[in-house]
Amino acid sequence: MSESLAAVVCRFLTHRRALGRKYHSEERELRLLVRFAEERRISRLDQLTAALLEEFFASRPRSRPRSFNHLLGVVRCLMEWAVAQELLAASPLRTGRRRVTSARVPFLFDAAQARRLLGAAAALPDNSRASQRGPTYRTIFALCYGLGLRAGEACRLRLGDIDADRDLLVVVGGKFGKSRLVPHGPRIARLVAAQVERRLADGASDADAPLFSFDGHRSVHPCTASQVFHRLIAALELPVPDGVSPPRLHDLRHSFAVGCVLRWYREGLDPASRLHQLSTFMGHVDPTSTAVYLTITPALLEEANRRFEAFAEQAWTNLGTAQ
Repeated sequence: MSESLAAVVCRFLTHRRALGRKYHSEERELRLLVRFAEERRISRLDQLTAALLEEFFASRPRSRPRSFNHLLGVVRCLMEWAVAQELLAASPLRTGRRRVTSARVPFLFDAAQARRLLGAAAALPDNSRASQRGPTYRTIFALCYGLGLRAGEACRLRLGDIDADRDLLVVVGGKFGKSRLVPHGPRIARLVAAQVERRLADGASDADAPLFSFDGHRSVHPCTASQVFHRLIAALELPVPDGVSPPRLHDLRHSFAVGCVLRWYREGLDPASRLHQLSTFMGHVDPTSTAVYLTITPALLEEANRRFEAFAEQAWTNLGTAQ
């Protein structure tokens, strides 16, 4: 008898996690598939047909193509793994991806806009449930903008993740379960050191104590940080260019990536040869993921054009000399 669908899903999740993947959201998606099958008295993987899978996707209405395609991709990975494990002769999945009609263009903060945001964050007043709100959120946003950390990575930092002697942050369990070392400069070092002092003054001493906390036990939640960010952005009334989406907290990470490439251009360096370094720094599995963050801005285009013109001028000069 074929292995049960629930058992296959458990084996698949164990396999993916052994490769260093977290697979939390993917597990939730696959549990939906198992529940759908159980409701139709289907217990085995080989009982899933193309028609049943179509019915499953139709039962999970998702207005956003990205959300639908994520669900589809998780199920496709399961089926392809089952074929590779010889649990199925062929994948029954026939559903196609939904087309993403318009890609979101992120809002990119320049240095002046970032300073305004950090200044507004620093001025946040305390309330009955949270003291030191201003410096806490200022530091979180500074880490996202200055080091390209994901909001969740910044909020989850622990006191033991701070290496003040080497000016390093240890980002533990980032996306895909990967950890990495993130070096930083003196300005970030001063912000982090001040946050550590505030936490020590609150009585935190354990290395596992959160760096950012208002109750002394739980880390500031990324969703809470995002809500504060949106309130500040609304008050700042930053101009949003045509075709660009309103600012999100994750756009600070986009701004960091584009800012790095722009600086490399202006310093005469080759961005293409350094993309692997940026990818590693940002915690990406490969440079393809990093490239998603590199929105073409007028400043980047200007620097690229300047670089090409210099190259073309030299080429024409060499050609004339050769003739």
